Parts: sequence; structure tokens; C-alpha cells
Amino acid sequence: MYPDVVEFSTHEIDKDIMVLVADGGLNRSNRDEFVGQLESLIDGGIRRIIVDCSQLDYISSYGIGILILLHKKMGEKGGDVKIASLKGIVAQALQLTGLGSWFDIHQDVNCARLAFRNEEPTP
Repeated sequence: MYPDVVEFSTHEIDKDIMVLVADGGLNRSNRDEFVGQLESLIDGGIRRIIVDCSQLDYISSYGIGILILLHKKMGEKGGDVKIASLKGIVAQALQLTGLGSWFDIHQDVNCARLAFRNEEPTP
């Protein structure tokens, strides 16, 4: 059985890049809490988010739907989302659904941060 309780934390790195860490599992029982945090960040003006999956042990179809929703909402606001530190069953789930190539996935948070830096226009 996978955990119904998940803890979310956020912290800012590099100017306006927000890192969202999910610790535990991402599924239907904690979907509303996670989506609420995402909407608060997006409504607050954050346009670049890294989802740190290093502590994410499980993701259900609801969880994958949340990642898709985040990707869509960020695109609508002119922002971007990157996924970092996929492992185990979470990485397999994205690969099996064919979404692994749809998301901008990086080895770790630092690599995702550097990818955002590389996308900044040069003056």
C-alpha cells in the first residue's frame, strides 16, 4: 500500500525559479492539496517551476494528470515546468505512458536549474 499522506515543500532558487518537492506519493487522496499549492504559485506570478521527484516514491494516474495539468497551466501563463530526479516506479510510470518525452526531465534539480538559465535570452 502506498502512502495517502504526502508532504509538499517549496523553495526558491535562482531568481524566479521555484522548486516544488513532493515527499511520499502523489495520488488521488492528496491531489487537491498539491493542485492548490500549484495554483497558488502560478497565481502568485511564478513562471518557472522544477518538480523535484527525488523523494517521490509513488505516482498514480491522478498524479500523472497533475503533472500534465501543471505543464498546461504553466504554458498558458508563458511559463515552463521541468521535472528533476525521477527514480524507480515514478520514472517507469512516465516512460510507460509515453509522457517521458513530453516533459522536460533532468537528472537533478541543479541540471534543471541550469537548463532554465540556458533558456534565458541574451541581451
